[in-house]
Parts: sequence; C-alpha cells; structure tokens
Amino acid sequence: MRPSKRAPDELRAVSLERNVTRYAEGSCLVKFGETHVLCTASLEDKPPQWLRGQGRGWVTAEYAMLPRATHTRTRREVTSGRQSGRTQEIQRLIGRSLRAVTDLPMLGERQITIDCDVLQADGGTRTASITGAWVALHDCLKWMHGRSIIKDIPLRDHVAAVSCGMSNGEAVLDLDYIEDSAAETDANFVITGLGALVEVQATAEAAVFSEASLNSMLALARAGIAKLVELQKRAVA
Repeated sequence: MRPSKRAPDELRAVSLERNVTRYAEGSCLVKFGETHVLCTASLEDKPPQWLRGQGRGWVTAEYAMLPRATHTRTRREVTSGRQSGRTQEIQRLIGRSLRAVTDLPMLGERQITIDCDVLQADGGTRTASITGAWVALHDCLKWMHGRSIIKDIPLRDHVAAVSCGMSNGEAVLDLDYIEDSAAETDANFVITGLGALVEVQATAEAAVFSEASLNSMLALARAGIAKLVELQKRAVA
C-alpha cells in the first residue's frame, strides 16, 4: 500500500485555477495534492538580445521556491547571490517543454516569461510547474490574440508532466515527498497531448532499474498525462 493509500496508477487531486493574479497576462494556480505552484505569464514586446532580427519569439521560464514552501525555512537564493544548479535545471526544463509546443515564428519578435513560484512543496514541483505553466501560457497568448497582437494562437499542442517511480518493486504514478524520498527509482516524464515525448528524466536512487521497469513507468505516465491534458482542456474551455 502506498503511503497516500492511492492505487499505483492514481494521480493526486489535481486542480488548475486560472486568472489568479491581477496584472499578469496569464496566470494559473496549479495544485498536485499538497504541492501548490503559482504560474504567471508575462509578455515583453521584444525578444532576447541574441534573437533580435530573426523574426521569431521566445518562451522562457524562471522557477523559485518560497522560503517556507518546505518543512523548514529555505534561504532565498537571491541572498546568496546565485541560483542553485537544481533551480537552473528545472527552469530550463520548463522553458524547453513549453517551446516544444509553441510556434515561435508565429509569436513574432516577442518574449513570454513564465514565472513558477512554489508556494508549498510535497514532491513533483517541476511536473506541477510544467502542467500549470501551459495554462498560463495559453491565457497569455489568448490575451494577445484578443488585442490583435497576434493573428492566431501559436500553440501546436498541450504539454504536461508527471512523476513516476519504482517503489517496493512496483511502478507508481505521481509521487509525493514521502514516497519520492524512499523510491528505488525516480522519473519525470514530459509528454504532449498527442503523446510525443518531450523529455524523460529517470534516475536509479536505491537500485538500478530495468528496461521493463522503465516501460512500466512510461505506461503509467502516458495514462497520467492524458488525465492532466483533459484537465487543461476543461480549464481553458
């Protein structure tokens, strides 16, 4: 039995609440169980310096945890003068995931930055961030379209993410912190609505894993992503 009493293929309770901030062009408060992330999308009417003059835009992301998102206070990274390697890796993952489903030339020479701020962490903050960030990006693009900034919404597909792991020799979906901290294998899957793989991260923690285990986790992830994409569709309908 999982610590949360969930079935192996059962997601935590997931919610996607839109328009939660006053000023951002798009926003979404995403909850995966007790993991809560605020995602906001901000439009800049110019691309990054290195992309200027190329006729296409850019989507990027920043990620941070509030000091008391965890059981004990974590020092703000800004006070140390630099981001941790983990923070940089996660925000790059979020940006790559969103760009995979965005037609950047259709965006024009503009940049959209998605800020993912973890309000409360209980495992799976990066997967929750990606899932909520897509909604915030969608609403930012819809805001632009409504003001004739762009002719069409340049989203090719949905994208969402979910964690899987091997726990007590069994593949399980959407790990919370207690389960994740004890799992033999930890994996994150980023998958589009059409089922294309964007990124797979899988790490042996307590024991090596087999190809069969990887395939079992992938099968669970695909089923979980299908449910998350359905929630995205309902949220933006």
